[in-house]
Amino acid sequence: MIKSIILLSGGLDSLVSMGLCREKYNITLALTFDYGQKAASKEAEAAANICKYYNTEHKIINLDMLKSVTHTSLVSEEKIPQKDDLIDGQSSMKSVWVPNRNGLFLNIAACYADGNDYDYIIIGANKEEGETFSDNTSEFIESVNNMFEFSTLKKPRVIAPLINYTKNDIVKHALEKKIPLELTRSCYLGREKHCGECESCVRLKKALLFNNDNYYVKKLF
Repeated sequence: MIKSIILLSGGLDSLVSMGLCREKYNITLALTFDYGQKAASKEAEAAANICKYYNTEHKIINLDMLKSVTHTSLVSEEKIPQKDDLIDGQSSMKSVWVPNRNGLFLNIAACYADGNDYDYIIIGANKEEGETFSDNTSEFIESVNNMFEFSTLKKPRVIAPLINYTKNDIVKHALEKKIPLELTRSCYLGREKHCGECESCVRLKKALLFNNDNYYVKKLF
C-alpha cells in the first residue's frame, strides 16, 4: 500500500490538500515547520487540530537556522505588508520571502520519505501564489522531482493537487467537499483571529466572498 507525507502549515492550501488527498494517497504523516515566524504557534496549533480531525501523525520540525539567515518580515521586527502595501506584488513578495523555504521543506520531507518508505510528498503549491512565488510553480515541482531521482533511493514523488487552482477554486473545492475551513490558519500574524489585512488573509477573504460564503468570513475574521 502506498503512503504519503504532507507539508502542513495549517493554512488554506495545506488543509485543502489534506482533505482532497488523504485517502487517495494515504497520508499518514504531516510535517509542520517552525522557523521562528510570527504565526508559528498558531500555525502549529491549527496543524495539530487538522491532524486530529483526519487522524494523522503530526511532527513539528524546528528550523531555528532558517530564521538566522533571513530578514523576512515573517520573522523580523519589520512590518508585514498589509492591504495598502500589496499594490506592488514584487515588493510584497520580497518582504515575506524566506530563502529556499519550500526547497528546504521538501528536502526534509524527502529524508523522511527515503528513510521510512513513503511514496509521495504532498504540498499545497497553487496557481495563484505561483504567479508571485517561483517555488509554487509546476516547474519548481518538476525540478524537485528530478532532483529526488538522484538524491534519494526511494525516489518519492512530489504531488501538488492545487497547482492549477486559484484561491477561488481552492475554496470552492473545500466547500463542495465539506473540508473544515474553520480549522485553517492562514494569517501571517500570531493574533487570536485572522488579521484580515496581510496578503494571506486578503487572498483567503476574497476567495470566501467570491464563493458567497459569509459563514467562514465571520468565523475566521
